[in-house]
Amino acid sequence: MKNILKYALALLLSIAMTSCYDGIDPITAVDPGPDAGAPLVTIVKPAEGLEIQVPDPITSVNIEFKAEDDIELSMVTVALDGNQIASFDSFTDYRIVTRAFSYDNVTTGEHVLTVTATDLAGNTTISAVNFSKEPPYTPLFSGEMFYMGFDGSYTDLVSIKDATEVGSPGFTGSGRVGSDAYAGATDSYLTFPTAGMLGSEFSASFWYKVNATPDRAGILVIGPEDTANANYPTSQNNRKSGFRLFRENAGGKQRIKLNVGNGTGDSWFDGGAAADIDPAVNDWVHIAFSISNTESVVYINGQVVKQGAFTGVDWTGCDILSIMSGAPRFTGWNHKSDLSNMDELRLFNKAITQTDVVNMIAQGSKSFNMSFNGSYVESISKVDAAEVGSPGFAGEAYMGNNAYAGATDSYLTFPTAGLLGSEFSASMWYKLNAVPDRAGVLVVGPEDTANANYPASQNNRKHGFRFFRENAGGKQRFKLNVGNGTGDNWFDGGAAADVDPAVNDWVHLAFTISGTECVVYINGQVVKQGAFSGVSWEGCDILSIMSGAPRFTGWNHKSDLSYMDELQIFNKALSQTEIQAVMAQ
Repeated sequence: MKNILKYALALLLSIAMTSCYDGIDPITAVDPGPDAGAPLVTIVKPAEGLEIQVPDPITSVNIEFKAEDDIELSMVTVALDGNQIASFDSFTDYRIVTRAFSYDNVTTGEHVLTVTATDLAGNTTISAVNFSKEPPYTPLFSGEMFYMGFDGSYTDLVSIKDATEVGSPGFTGSGRVGSDAYAGATDSYLTFPTAGMLGSEFSASFWYKVNATPDRAGILVIGPEDTANANYPTSQNNRKSGFRLFRENAGGKQRIKLNVGNGTGDSWFDGGAAADIDPAVNDWVHIAFSISNTESVVYINGQVVKQGAFTGVDWTGCDILSIMSGAPRFTGWNHKSDLSNMDELRLFNKAITQTDVVNMIAQGSKSFNMSFNGSYVESISKVDAAEVGSPGFAGEAYMGNNAYAGATDSYLTFPTAGLLGSEFSASMWYKLNAVPDRAGVLVVGPEDTANANYPASQNNRKHGFRFFRENAGGKQRFKLNVGNGTGDNWFDGGAAADVDPAVNDWVHLAFTISGTECVVYINGQVVKQGAFSGVSWEGCDILSIMSGAPRFTGWNHKSDLSYMDELQIFNKALSQTEIQAVMAQ
């Protein structure tokens, strides 16, 4: 009986299998061939150089990647700063794997994200990106209400809100300031809500590198809907409210124009040829404009290209800002997406002045900033200066809440990497203590190993610079010495460069070095200017702050017991106008 049942079951199974495959070709295994190589890994997010700035000490980062292999992936892992945070080994498609997720434990500082993909043959590929979580952003300028640095994100760092992306805007991979900039794309732009931005005065400032194709485009637009237009919503051109900053072809150049609505009509601010940018130059230019109840002004590279009377802007219906396109509210004349680059977009709730604009341009060349507000951290690199001895804080400041206070045998040093070029400028606020009667203020110089008293006494002046003070009949005279590689040049303004210790007040000190001259300023005025053939930086690896030590002590210019505040270094030779604008900040 058991055998009969067994044969019956076998027959039924055979019939069932035949029925299942009826009309279907049998499956034949295909040899995929040899593994041709390691997987490919693409990290989509975060972008290289992304800077996250939010108020929270710990935040999140969005992670997205794609891994591909010619045969089959076996494992993909994700690590942050060497610690694994995710692992994937089960895939719907074993050749192409995409994943997106958020990681919530990102602390302030520099970070490295790595994605590692391994295939069945054991071939491994590692891809990495660097990003950082920055301290919360503090507006740099009076009236600044919006700042978008485009350093890997489209976040307004004042409100900590992201812009809305339309189409596929991108990034350039490098910026005029910082690590990145906006890169335009066809039918692509950003929008941002205007709530809280719109008042009787309004200004904007940004760096811009023009792409003349297409030959016209919108740059910044805040305008109302144009529902009365027969072609609404594809074609809109209601100019009675808000503003439109845009560009158009002008004999092969691109002309920047501003149009502003007062509620009943619109006013034009067209500077003609003065407002033209030559696309062939292919360099960054600075563009700004201001709107008040009495006038509107357009600036290019700090120069007024158009200024005219205006009765005041009307904001009726102006609920969105468009960035790098006229769309959606200003397309009637085909001012659509701009394929140019933009960096450092700032909006203000006041009418900025020419001095404000010049200062912003100067700040775009700043390579070092130390405000001494309770720390010796340089705010651009986030590097902490090395303390020698026991430097302190003043308990008062020219700006902010504190300043550097000198102490005997005490000073700061800072690495010069990234600070030294053919042009160099320094700016600082300074309150003099005339004891000791001579001291180094800022020094970048080489070691003086040939000195018989090295290392205690050094005075090699063939390279770098030495900015210092000395007694001059009871006053203190500020002098600059700069090395050209074979010798040194002196920039001593005599009595014009004297500061009276009895006044006991903050003064502004600055100097510039270029390939043709050096200039020393006190309170924005030239106290010495002279020809110069160009600086040599050989062996100049450290900056000394508030002392000549360790590289310039041969004449006893050691630690300075004075106060210093707002030390800034620039990678260009600032003009007098720029020095005065930096002072006025």
